[in-house]
Amino acid sequence: MSDLLKAIRYQHPERLPVSVSLLPATWARHGDALTRICQRYPELFGNVASDAATSYYTPPSYHAGQFTDPWGCVWSNVAEGYESIVTGHPLPHRQDVRKLRAPDVDMGLPHGFMFLRLMDLRGFEEIMVDFAEEPPELQLLIDIVRDYNVRQMKLMLKKSRDELIYVGDDNGMQDALPISPAKWRKYLKPAYKAIYDVAHADGRLVYMHTDGCIFEVMPDMQEAGADMINPQIRANGLDNLVRVCRGRIPINLDLDRQLFPFASPERVREHIFECVRALYLPEGGLGLTAECGADVPLDVIDMICRTLSEARDFHI
Repeated sequence: MSDLLKAIRYQHPERLPVSVSLLPATWARHGDALTRICQRYPELFGNVASDAATSYYTPPSYHAGQFTDPWGCVWSNVAEGYESIVTGHPLPHRQDVRKLRAPDVDMGLPHGFMFLRLMDLRGFEEIMVDFAEEPPELQLLIDIVRDYNVRQMKLMLKKSRDELIYVGDDNGMQDALPISPAKWRKYLKPAYKAIYDVAHADGRLVYMHTDGCIFEVMPDMQEAGADMINPQIRANGLDNLVRVCRGRIPINLDLDRQLFPFASPERVREHIFECVRALYLPEGGLGLTAECGADVPLDVIDMICRTLSEARDFHI
């Protein structure tokens, strides 16, 4: 059993689970220099080939240009190696929801499969008005997206025997939820539970990535079936995460990606160990992950890797 699974189950992982994510734009900017850093830390990256910088994996949405997904959402991207955003919403008017049919194409559960999908379909302002006014079309839209996602989860489970199922859907903004916790519990919690119940019925665990300020509903996410949550430190605050999660909700902490581009390597090292000291328990419940964009200096990336490698062996 991996240390991450032991951490989720509070079964005393031998080492603190850690990971580093390097975005396609980061590879494109730093190239061979980034490859050399990765080769210094096989415990984080495995055996990295010397040509890794020129053959990095780029998802379709990270290419410059436009494309339309099976839901009819138009995605636009102005720079290679960065994520696209939805600029064309297929349901601009509330009554359009009544004509919506879920795609026949099976997309799986890409990032933004539930809450963000509602925004992508209606547009941010329109879906916020829907949550404020609570028309019947809101629940209808949620039901259509939820049922499609339940089908996708069933298909995913047939294709993979992995014990841990990874999903991602950003629910928060920088300083708050975009809707009230009460409305999140009313509308989103049942939808996630219906999807995650499928995984649990098959004996799987669910890892939920979700950006933004979410600490107010993290216990609800757990009740809905998220066995481990991947929250952002900057958006939620270390004190809130300690209060809500330590010893209660397993988290894979997303370290401060808003700090990395501007801080010294020494400050980044201090930040990582501050988080470890505050959240670590020998029995588990904690992992650490760092995402490095193209604006993170190489010496900071190297320090992140070095510090996380050391943090693996942290003990109180």
